[in-house]
Amino acid sequence: MLLSSEKKTADMRGAYGDALVELGKTDSRIVCVGGDTTDSLKTKKFGDKYPERMFNVGIAEANLVSIAAGLAIAGKVAFASTYAAFIPGRAVDQIRNAICYPALNVKLVVSHGGLTVGPDGASHQQIEDLSATRAMPNMRVTVPADAVAVRHLIKAMVDTPGPFYMRLARPTTELVYAESTPADQFRVGRGNVLVDGSDATIIACGLMVGKALEAASALKREEGISARVVDMFTIKPIDFDLVAKCAKETGAIATAEEHNIIGGLGGAVSEAAGETYPVPIKRVGVRDTFGESARDEEVDTLLDKYGLTATEIAKAVIEARSRIRK
Repeated sequence: MLLSSEKKTADMRGAYGDALVELGKTDSRIVCVGGDTTDSLKTKKFGDKYPERMFNVGIAEANLVSIAAGLAIAGKVAFASTYAAFIPGRAVDQIRNAICYPALNVKLVVSHGGLTVGPDGASHQQIEDLSATRAMPNMRVTVPADAVAVRHLIKAMVDTPGPFYMRLARPTTELVYAESTPADQFRVGRGNVLVDGSDATIIACGLMVGKALEAASALKREEGISARVVDMFTIKPIDFDLVAKCAKETGAIATAEEHNIIGGLGGAVSEAAGETYPVPIKRVGVRDTFGESARDEEVDTLLDKYGLTATEIAKAVIEARSRIRK
C-alpha cells in the first residue's frame, strides 16, 4: 500500500471535477446534472469543457435525481451532484423508486457530508446519509479518504454499472495515499489495509482515516499496542472477508466515521463481524445527536467536541481490547 510520505493537502471536490473532465474525453456517455451548486461541487469544470453534457436544474433536488434517472434510461452514465444535506435528504423517494428499484446507472456524488461544513450548522450537517443509502437495495456506497481515492473511485464507478452514492468532505484534506497509488487499490467492495498490526484493528472511512493513522501511531508509541488500520472506503458492499480476517487476527475492532454511529460504517462493520467472527467493537462517531455551527477555522474544535479525534479512537481501541475474553 502506497501511503503519502509528505504533508500535502488536496480538495476532494476538485479531484471529482478533474476526474469527470478526464473521463469525459473518452467516454461520451458521461453526463452531469447539478442543482445550483456546480461551482461548489467543481462540476462546472465538466460543464465548461462539455456544455452539451451538463444540465443545471436549479434548486430542485427531486427533479435532479429524476432527470439523472431519465438520462440513464437513455444510455448515459449520469452523475448527479449537490450537497449531502439535499441528497439523499430531499429525494429519498426518487432515489429509491427511480434509481435503485430499476438499478439505473446513476452516480450520486455529494459534498459537505458530516460535521465539517463550517458555519452552516445542524440543518446542513448530514450525519444520516450513509444509513439511508446503504439500506436501499442495489445501491453501492463509498466514502473516499482523500483526493487520490476520489479520482480512482470515480473511474471505478463509471466502469461498474448501477447506482452509487459517494460522499465527499467539504474541507481540503491531507493526502493519505501517495499520488502514484495504482487504480487497482480501489476496488468496489474492498477495503485497504494501510498499516498492519496484531493487537487490534481500526476501521475508518473519509477524513477519519487520517485520524485513525494518528491514533495507531500514538497507541504504538504510548501503549505498545500494535493497531492495524483499514480504510473501508466501500461501506456497501462491505468487505466481509477483510472484516472477518481483522477480527480473527487482532481480536478487537474500533470504527471511526464522520457520521452517526447508528447505521453507518460502525453498523456495517458490526453486522459483518457478527455474522463472521464476533469480537468486541467500539464505534467512534457522532453519538446520535445533531451538530452545531462553527466558523471554518473552528471545525477541528467542533470535531473535538463531538469526539471525532485520534485521541478518542485510541481510547476506543483500548476499551475494545479490555473486553476481549481471556
